[in-house]
Amino acid sequence: MRTVPLTTTTRGAVGPHRRRVLAGGAAALLTGGAAALLGGCAGSPDPEHDSAAERLRIRAGRDSAALLERYDATITAHAGLAARLRPLRAEVARHAEAFGPRPAPSPSPSASASAPRVQVPADEKAALTALADAERRTADARTTALAGAPPELARLLASVAAAGAVHAYLLGSGGAAA
Repeated sequence: MRTVPLTTTTRGAVGPHRRRVLAGGAAALLTGGAAALLGGCAGSPDPEHDSAAERLRIRAGRDSAALLERYDATITAHAGLAARLRPLRAEVARHAEAFGPRPAPSPSPSASASAPRVQVPADEKAALTALADAERRTADARTTALAGAPPELARLLASVAAAGAVHAYLLGSGGAAA
């Protein structure tokens, strides 16, 4: 009985071997040829598109900062939730950092530095629900913004939106302990 190999390899003048292609790509990256290999990933030459992306990034950063403020206000109002909310708050802080620096808000003469801008329900369960709703709204807004975002920003928005959806789930199900 004759056995037939499950795979066949063709060597010779048919084309380059996979190892040679991979080695050539690695050599190009090491010698500065990354721009040639990744040309499609370069920034847009259209300044209008770049400014729209920058506005989107700034808005996403502000949304993260507002969410962070909501976490802080909830922790301040309900100290018993602090240990449960700290891991989620830390993630939101990393999200805000990932979107980069935001322009400083214009100072308002009527705003007091000590007055919280976020109203937190007196009931712990209602406070968690309000926080979950804020996470869900923010995640939904980021998902909607994906369509107009350049690839790199879209990946960040998608990742942060997914994390926000998980946070909303954990806050709503009572499983926020991580």
